[in-house]
Amino acid sequence: MPRSPAVAAKAPAKVALITGASSGIGKATALALAKDGWSVVLAARRRSELSEAAAECQKYGGQVLALVCDIADQGEVRNLFAAIAQQFGRLDVLFNNAGTGAPPIPIEDLTLAQFQTVINVNITGVWLCTQEAVRMMKAQVPRGGRIINNGSISAYAPRPNSSPYTMSKHAILGLTKSTSLDGRKYQIACTQIDIGNADTSLGGRMQYGVPQADGSIKPESVFDPQHVADAVVHISNLPLGVTVLTMNIMASDMPYVGRG
Repeated sequence: MPRSPAVAAKAPAKVALITGASSGIGKATALALAKDGWSVVLAARRRSELSEAAAECQKYGGQVLALVCDIADQGEVRNLFAAIAQQFGRLDVLFNNAGTGAPPIPIEDLTLAQFQTVINVNITGVWLCTQEAVRMMKAQVPRGGRIINNGSISAYAPRPNSSPYTMSKHAILGLTKSTSLDGRKYQIACTQIDIGNADTSLGGRMQYGVPQADGSIKPESVFDPQHVADAVVHISNLPLGVTVLTMNIMASDMPYVGRG
């Protein structure tokens, strides 16, 4: 009797964690990864919006885990990664997307609390998530993974009255380089995507007029955040032997080249 041809077992879906996943770029990226067949973990602080985003991801049929998490809280971050380890046993991609800004006012008028809020989320929170991701990626089999950081044009050129945010994004560039170097021998790759004027609750206001370096107020072009999500999916699907250290994606005619 002839033997039936062997049927190759389907590889399990890869697992991605997206922080700040309840809206904007984070939500768009979670949906794009879910549509591409990834298992997705959505983390954010706003429970109702997070639940809505998770429900949309579930329409694609893959595994979805949604967890409320303040990434500036080390205990909550550790619980987040413990839940990922328990449900999936591994993590292939971390998209460090969550971030915040301070009011666009002169530095002397900012309070210490306003400054620390930005630093706690944009630097400490990203560092805490990176720390836990590296720990998991080094220990899992097969070893390795990819960390993608949401940077900004402000990692290179500031806007007026943006010192806390600009400082934080310069710091993320340093973390991206350090993670890429330190993760190299463990097959952990790291990318920074520097985004300019995505049409979200944070960047969408640019189209209505924002301060320029010359003191004027001018509207700026914005673009669909889906393009950022598609870029994250593309980078996530690269083999770990290939990396994109930094990537710029922005509205073509926004005033970045020559800003100031």
